[in-house]
Order: sequence, then structure tokens, then C-alpha cells
Amino acid sequence: MLSRTARPALRAAAAVPTRAAAAPAGVAGYATLREINDRLKSMNNMKKITNTMKVVASTKLTRASRAMEESRKYGETSQEVFEAAETKVPEAEEKKSLIIVCSSDRGLCGGIHSGLSRRIRKLFAEEGSSDLVVIGEKCRAQLSRSNPQSLQLTFAGVGRNVPTFADAQAIADQVALLPTEYTDVKILYNKFINATSYEPTFIEAFSEDAITQSPNFSAFEVEEESLSNLREYSLANSLYWALAEGHACEMSSRRNAMDNATKNAGEMINKLQIQYNRSRQAVITNELVEIITGATASADM
Repeated sequence: MLSRTARPALRAAAAVPTRAAAAPAGVAGYATLREINDRLKSMNNMKKITNTMKVVASTKLTRASRAMEESRKYGETSQEVFEAAETKVPEAEEKKSLIIVCSSDRGLCGGIHSGLSRRIRKLFAEEGSSDLVVIGEKCRAQLSRSNPQSLQLTFAGVGRNVPTFADAQAIADQVALLPTEYTDVKILYNKFINATSYEPTFIEAFSEDAITQSPNFSAFEVEEESLSNLREYSLANSLYWALAEGHACEMSSRRNAMDNATKNAGEMINKLQIQYNRSRQAVITNELVEIITGATASADM
């Protein structure tokens, strides 16, 4: 009769040959080689995709930069008019603000969209909530989770092509149809600083009351019947500027993101290749040891 302490040892000893027979030497090594080889193939495919996306973004960045330079003429001219007229946001007991956020529908471009959403959340935490008009699905999805009650109007299908003045005019038409009279209208967009950096920035888009109350606005001799058209036209100018500059920032950020992804994929491929070579060498060495051991055992018999 075996003691209680001897029984577990006996069961463990009996189980060893069974596991050895069920898993012959080298099988785990071959399985690991197949897994590493599959990962190498997937990483090579990923590297090709990210490199292609980087080339496409670089090509689109050239066109976006030209459109950005053209749009600045529209936006800066409107701002010069309002600066000359000394236009300011009118003071009111109950301010009703509207913020137009310019993003796009496409991702894989770093944190360019989340930066706009963070700027909105920070502004709401400091100054209170305002109404929002969001251009692009990326910021709409982010802000609908944190500030769904502020969304008044959203636009999709933005960012696939270079923005045009017609796109900005169509958005300005819809914004002008909102029933609320806003005392303060701002446009939030990504300002293009250089090829590697951008900054969320506001553009003031003044209301009719702000334009009429400008101290030097009478010098332009604009008829009162044309004020609504002037306000909508200046809003379209600013939107065109913001959309074009934001599009250039998006292309630049996507090119940088895909460049970093391509480099990371190359580093991962090098590490996997080294791991594959070492595992393959270990399997070959084990097989050679088994062959030599078997040959030696046969010679001794």
C-alpha cells in the first residue's frame, strides 16, 4: 500500500512519457515558425499599405497647399474689412454663442480631430456650453458623446476632395437658416503652421448686429438691404479658409502618421526576421542532435 505522499509523485512520473509521446520534439518549434512567418507576411502587407497611403497623402498635400494659399486671400480680406471697421462682438446680457467646428470624415491622420474636440470641451468647461455646428463625422462622433445637447447641425461627406468655395457657401446657407439669433459666431479649425505642426484656432464670424454697430462701417457705404448678404458672404469666406487650411493640416498629418507607421512596420519586420532565423536555427540544431544521438545509439548496439 503506497503512502499519500508517494501517490502524487507516482502519478506525475507516469504522466511524463504520455506528454512526451503526444508532443514529439520539434513540433512546437515548427508551429512557432509558422506563426512568425504569418506575422511577417501580414507586417509586409501592412508596410506596403501604409507606404502607399503616405505617397497618396504627399501627392494630395501639394494640391491642398495650393488651395490653402488661395483660400487665405478670401478669409484674410474679410478679416481686413472687419478690422478696418473695428467690428467687435456686441455686449449683451444674454449671449447666445455658436461655434462651427471644421473637421472631416476620414481618420488615420493622428490626433488632428481629437485636438478640436478637446479644445471645445476645454472651452465649455471654462465659459459654459454653446451651440455647435459640426462639419465632419469624426468630431461629430466625439462631441455627440460628450455634448449631444449642443449639436444643432452636422455635415457629412467632407474631406474626400479639396474644399471649394461652393462647399463653404452651401454650409453657410444652412447655418444662416438656423432659427436662433446668435450674438457670437466662431469657427474652430486647425491652423497650418508647418508640415509637422498645427494648432486649433478660432475665426470670428460676426453677426449682422455686430457689423451694423461697427464704428467705421459707414465708410464702406453698404446698403442696409445688403447686410444679410454681406454677413453670409463673409461667413462663406471664413469657412472656405478654415476648411481648406484644415484639409491641408489633415493631409500633412496623415502623411506623417503613415510615415511613422511604415517605419514601425519595418522595425517590427526586422525583429520578426531575427526571431524567425533564431527559431529556425534552434529547430535545425535540435534535429541534428536527435540524428547524431540516434546514429550513436545504433552504432553502440
